[in-house]
Amino acid sequence: MTPAKPSPRVTILGTGGTIASRVDYRTGAVKPAVSSEELAEILPELRELAFIEPEVILNKYSEHITPSDWTTMAQITADKIESGVSGVVILHGTDTLGYTAAALSFALRELPVPVVVVGSQRSSDRPSSDAALNLISAVAVAARAPFAEVTVAMHENLSDDFVLLHRATRVRKNHTSRRDAFQTIDSTPLGRVKGGSELELLTDDYLGRDPARELRLRGRFNEKVALLKFYPSFDPSLIDFLVDKGYLGFVLEGSGLGHINDRSYRSLERASEKGVHVFVTSQCIWGRTNLRVYDTGRDLLRLGVVPLENMLAETALVKLMWALGNFEKGDEVVEAVKTNIAGEIVERSLGGPQRGFRD
Repeated sequence: MTPAKPSPRVTILGTGGTIASRVDYRTGAVKPAVSSEELAEILPELRELAFIEPEVILNKYSEHITPSDWTTMAQITADKIESGVSGVVILHGTDTLGYTAAALSFALRELPVPVVVVGSQRSSDRPSSDAALNLISAVAVAARAPFAEVTVAMHENLSDDFVLLHRATRVRKNHTSRRDAFQTIDSTPLGRVKGGSELELLTDDYLGRDPARELRLRGRFNEKVALLKFYPSFDPSLIDFLVDKGYLGFVLEGSGLGHINDRSYRSLERASEKGVHVFVTSQCIWGRTNLRVYDTGRDLLRLGVVPLENMLAETALVKLMWALGNFEKGDEVVEAVKTNIAGEIVERSLGGPQRGFRD
């Protein structure tokens, strides 16, 4: 008789958020109440997919998560992977889930197995909760997906049938409360999970699972970075303030192709002279920056502003924190931010919103 194949080991790391919360029906408020261990017990389906190793490492709503928490998550995730697990699932609140997922994509280089960041829009004890399907799907992916990347697992639509797997550097939360709030921007999701177990790949462009690959941890982040959104009455003294406060870099969300008004030129020049890194993305959701079309853009290039193709502004912010935390020389920082590391820059844009990916 052929011996039974051993179950894959999957670690579930709890950090808090709605997926690990319940409603206090006395007040109507949602509060942290469910640990990763309890979720594993509540959902027996998880035991059918893998041998579950749950551990609570934080208990915070995601708005309270800091870059130092990203470092903690990255280190613990690396430790679990080095212990031989088949994959890691991280429970996280949805509000800043995209920031954390992007941070882990840069911190965990050469992943050998999948890391799946998962949340829910509604607490696990609500009849309309998306927590169960999202978590079951995340564990299935961590256990046996053929790719080894950081992904985000969230509902594809309002029904309880599909969960999409978004590349962590290309995903945004685009609705405050819908269960399908998360969308891949200007790219295609890695895949989808049907019914919590059936994995369908939507692209063959991914880093493959390879348990023998050696993980490289680069988990430091420098918080002296800011994200500024340009608007018609934008006051350039905001740039001066950041420079005077010792900020090392900032990302500007420019209009259209990445434009900033000429009132800001002197402040941008001063920032460049003081060695502050200035990058620009577009506040448009789809498309890419191009500073060579109009005079405004060419002026910004002369002032040392660096365009970031179609990188999402939030991802750019996290990546600049990461680059400043792991590289000392200015040219190394710029090169690291500009280089496509984890799918954050898409060579070919899809050209418009893509809510559904079913045929």
